[in-house]
Amino acid sequence: MLNRFIHNKPFSLESGASLSSLEIAYHTYGELNKKKNNAIWICHALTASSDAADWWSGLVGEGKVFDSKKNFIVCANILGSCYGSSGPLSINPETGEKYYSSFPQITIRDMVNAHILLRKHLGIEKIFIGAGGSMGAYQLLEWAVMEPKLFSKQVLMNTGARESAWGISIHTAQRLAIEADPTWQNESDNAGANGLKAARAIGMLTYRNYETFTGQQTDDDNSKLDNYKASSYISYQGDKLVKRFNAYSYWLLTKAMDSHNLLRGRSQKSTRLPTLILNEVGQEVKRMEYILRSIKTKILIIGMSSDILCPNAEQKYLAKHLPNSTLKIVDSSYGHDGFLIEWEKLTKATKKFIG
Repeated sequence: MLNRFIHNKPFSLESGASLSSLEIAYHTYGELNKKKNNAIWICHALTASSDAADWWSGLVGEGKVFDSKKNFIVCANILGSCYGSSGPLSINPETGEKYYSSFPQITIRDMVNAHILLRKHLGIEKIFIGAGGSMGAYQLLEWAVMEPKLFSKQVLMNTGARESAWGISIHTAQRLAIEADPTWQNESDNAGANGLKAARAIGMLTYRNYETFTGQQTDDDNSKLDNYKASSYISYQGDKLVKRFNAYSYWLLTKAMDSHNLLRGRSQKSTRLPTLILNEVGQEVKRMEYILRSIKTKILIIGMSSDILCPNAEQKYLAKHLPNSTLKIVDSSYGHDGFLIEWEKLTKATKKFIG
């Protein structure tokens, strides 16, 4: 069921800016029990909504691994999105007009602070399971640092401790595509639509991989000079996103993904951090390891064997340094998108972990 929570107080952002109020759209499934110990919180990825039973239909619902008959499941639309929470298409109370490009910069940490407000509003003091993939898992890792005793367990898919230079480069290319659209930053909901289509095309190349494209999009007709199957597929995927999403939100949220770094602002908080280092790169690694070792939540880390956007090296790094973690690499040809497709394999791995 879709719900809305209004926080009628200023909401401070990590950038130093603030929103005069905050709106959060969220879905719930099932009911919170009397002991309040059956909550599951799902965090969604870049262009998804709070309707987790829709985009994670193989995992969320009655009788599924995230069982709405036994649990109280919450999924909140992230700050900056265009599916009901405060974002670029919201009305700026100071002007009476939509924010569009004037909506302030946000980070993964800002999203988590919004989740915390909603958690308190719902009366949830302990979360049995936190689950999410990609950007959703970024939020959960941050949350595990910010509220270290909140989660009993987490299931994190296709994720890492910080956004990689590879990921930031991809997002930058996507934003350049949006910015190249001559309608970008027009005061219109449709501004940058063609740029968004191009940005989605760039994204699709990283969500899948060589094997899936050659296996599924290769033409049988060897006489073709144009109108190739792969080209039509990429255009179709871009058109689909333009119909359901917004370029302002996409631009803003890719910036937020770039901000993902568990180390930021935490590197000097303890005298126990290593001081003997060889170089700056070595220092960063040592400090990140310290942050990860501080997370005591039991965590299942899942990676997809063919993921080129968030490669298995990132999940293996997490598993090495998170003290209560288990690593499962799922054999999948679907790349990064595997966490949205491999229902049977994900159910098996997750059910065993949950117990």
